[in-house]
Amino acid sequence: MLPDNVKNQIRAIYKDIAASLPNFRPRREQNFMVAEISKTLAGDYDKDRRIIVVEAGTGIGKSLSYILGTIPLALASKKKVCIATATVALQEQLLHKDLPFFLEQSGLNFRFGLVKGRQRYVCLSKLAMLIGDDNSTQMAMWQTKPDNSQIAMLQELLSDFNEGRWNGEIDTLSTPIPDHLWQQIACDKHSCHRQLASHRNCPFHKAREDVDTWDVLIANHSLLFADLELGGGVILPDPEDVFYVIDEAHHLPIVARDFSSAQATLRGAADWLEKVGKTSAKLQNQIKSNNIIAPAQAMQDHIGDLIAQLNQVAHFCDTQTKQFANPESRYRFEHGKLPDALKIPAENLAATSNLALKQFNKMQLLLAEAIKDGDIPKHQAEALQAEMGFMLQRLENLQKLWKMMAKEDSTKGAPLARWIELLTGKQVDYLFSASPIEVGFMLESMLWQKAAGVVLCSATLRALNNFDHFAHQVGLSVKDGSRYLALQSPFDYPNNATLYLPKMKTEPTDDAYTAELAEHILELIEGEMATLVLFASYWQMEKVAELLEGKLTQEILIQGNAPRQQLLETHKAKCDKGEPSILFGTGSFSEGLDLPGDYLTNLIVTKLPFAVPTSPVEQAHAEYVKIKGGNPFLQLTIPDASRKLIQSCGRLLRKEQDYGRVTILDRRLVTKRYGKSLLDALPPFRRVIE
Repeated sequence: MLPDNVKNQIRAIYKDIAASLPNFRPRREQNFMVAEISKTLAGDYDKDRRIIVVEAGTGIGKSLSYILGTIPLALASKKKVCIATATVALQEQLLHKDLPFFLEQSGLNFRFGLVKGRQRYVCLSKLAMLIGDDNSTQMAMWQTKPDNSQIAMLQELLSDFNEGRWNGEIDTLSTPIPDHLWQQIACDKHSCHRQLASHRNCPFHKAREDVDTWDVLIANHSLLFADLELGGGVILPDPEDVFYVIDEAHHLPIVARDFSSAQATLRGAADWLEKVGKTSAKLQNQIKSNNIIAPAQAMQDHIGDLIAQLNQVAHFCDTQTKQFANPESRYRFEHGKLPDALKIPAENLAATSNLALKQFNKMQLLLAEAIKDGDIPKHQAEALQAEMGFMLQRLENLQKLWKMMAKEDSTKGAPLARWIELLTGKQVDYLFSASPIEVGFMLESMLWQKAAGVVLCSATLRALNNFDHFAHQVGLSVKDGSRYLALQSPFDYPNNATLYLPKMKTEPTDDAYTAELAEHILELIEGEMATLVLFASYWQMEKVAELLEGKLTQEILIQGNAPRQQLLETHKAKCDKGEPSILFGTGSFSEGLDLPGDYLTNLIVTKLPFAVPTSPVEQAHAEYVKIKGGNPFLQLTIPDASRKLIQSCGRLLRKEQDYGRVTILDRRLVTKRYGKSLLDALPPFRRVIE
């Protein structure tokens, strides 16, 4: 039960916050959200299922609600709070605005900070080696021979760090460096060990010392999954000691799916496996103990077997030219089933890569012992550790891929999606990929069963006015004890905004639709000062822009012609000067775009956001639904389109005093049976339907 002292504390903090903000308006929805979160986490509803799913409409004050609903209870019950988001923008808002404000107003004593993955920190040892004088070590570390400008860039980084101008985080670099270059010097779990003297004061380990002292941790979804995959409590605190707030939770299923997937090439893998063989031989020469002989020789045998097996599979792929004769150069296995010719090779690769990984881990332990005993000179130890770590990461990925390829799918759940892509370059190669279709079972075992409590929230979680689709995606059920809360936005939609569906001669499936689209957009932007037009595809956006060329006095700001932030700043500057401005964007502009007040009063949605299942995972998912007797369009496409359409329409009203018009140029909303469901799920705008 929620203790009375915590309940009173939450009420007192809310009153103090209300008093400190000049234009604060108490909201019934916000109060209810705070109360429901704290009662759910305290076990008032279900002691074994402390999970709440909250859709909080724009304007409720979602972040303040979950901060107030979690932190006082967490401090009182000696738990920590982990807020995981999908976007950097929200992390920055929490770190620099919301949590400092709450700390100041609440009178509570807590520490907070942003947790970043290892890959966000430089490994000083790698950096020093890559710009060192030892050419053999350099070449083992570099994937391609570095040029002088790259060496100079890295030398400047090291100098900036040593002289205190840089703290070792990629996010604080004054001048960004190319991604492929950062990957060479980023910290990794295999080679960056605290037992090595040179790693004790590295940026990553210093940052981790701070994390242990924090009561509230901000992370992204990917880092959350990285911790859960390791069993939990490795990067972040133990799940049973944490109240998780997963904000922007509608991204969670895709992030979980992508995190659980694996991919590796054939001939490319064979090439780097030869380098692993050389590293194994080098290690055998460096370590004095006889214990290294058996694993090093076994490793050489396994590498030989792996290369032969990979070449065998590559030869099979070379004979399948018809399967790759499609625009994507992709061969997807129906129902995830490998052809007979690949079943045994896949099992062999899974078994051999697993054996190789075990031997390589043994060798790494022996290397760590030799370094600890002082048997290997410092400069050689550093080089070998980094080289071994780099190889181990690749070997782990190879083993994960072939384990997923060879795995027998359970009859109780969805099969894995499995496919191959043809790569053309210096040599013909094949990229093998495997991914889960559904991740609910994984989230249940990794997080829902382990966590002290979980809050999942977003402005858009429901589809077609219910939580069923989202709950299924994340492995929850509306009857499993989890709480579900849908809070309407406090905005006055009927008086502040109009939803307009004009008459049209064509629908999006007609060839003449794009031309008619251009005509309507030309009429709809006349006399308007701040317009955003959202398209379903880049092709259609560019075609409409082309058709409008010469018919407008003002320039159209088109997504892709300049960085997003630059486009938005130009748009706002024009609005501030009282000049009309028109923004053209695609799907990514329908989420996370904040243009309050006079920065957006005329929103045009060209087409219902139906996702065409072009990715192999989406195709496999539709195939699975169909084989189970379902309808992929009704079960997957429509709910997904409903959520995306709500997000698109949500760009118009961002604050209580905002106003304007939303126009949807897709008559399927009124001509198709599913249209009514999509319309009814939208906010209660005043409607004008011709």
